[in-house]
Amino acid sequence: QVQLVESGGGLVQPGGSLRLSCAASGITFSMYAMGWYRQAPGKQRELVAEITSGGSTNYGDSVKGRFTISRDNAQNTVYLQMNSLKPEDTAVYYCSAAIITRYWGQGTQVTVSS
Repeated sequence: QVQLVESGGGLVQPGGSLRLSCAASGITFSMYAMGWYRQAPGKQRELVAEITSGGSTNYGDSVKGRFTISRDNAQNTVYLQMNSLKPEDTAVYYCSAAIITRYWGQGTQVTVSS
């Protein structure tokens, strides 16, 4: 079955950095568009970043210039490098894989606080 396993979340101070990883199994990884979404308490899930099978990227407006998504097809892994973190980046971050059906990981908590 499809599994998306996120890692790398945690507590970081404002201005700090974190790198999230998502290891995929059960799919032909290179064919899938991969994405990171986040959901803060009381808010809807929103797109953070996505990367197509061809390597094109798209970012949510609030993270442009601070976050970078990348993928390693040999390792079946997608990454999210997060720099200059702000308290408003605090959320559960979810990995997704999509062609027609979208699959989700279980999420990893990111907390930005002093």
